[in-house]
Amino acid sequence: MTRQLAVAAAAAGLALALCAVAGGDAARRAALVGAASASATALGSLLAMGRFAGGRSPVKAALAVMVIAFLFRILVVALGTVLVVRTGGSVVAFVVAFFVPYFFFAAVEAWYVASLGRGSGTPA
Repeated sequence: MTRQLAVAAAAAGLALALCAVAGGDAARRAALVGAASASATALGSLLAMGRFAGGRSPVKAALAVMVIAFLFRILVVALGTVLVVRTGGSVVAFVVAFFVPYFFFAAVEAWYVASLGRGSGTPA
């Protein structure tokens, strides 16, 4: 878990740093909202997976966390889009800054779930 969390935290820092130097004030604010939203939900998802992926079926618990996090991200994207539109920001900057890191974070989450499957049980 610590490797995945460290990689996700580094990616979050990189995404936020890149958005901080984005051109134009409206684009920069919208991009920061998008990157911060993607980063916060990814780090929260990884922490929740680490917390709840114990017990008899850790893969099933981690996948349940991924589903809940995905549904929560849908809500975050909708609310972020409304916020960006109401503040006069760039919707394109928000969407790009959210979804580019999101796809990387999804791969990191999948990496964590795959690492749970390497137990000492008998293979199928």
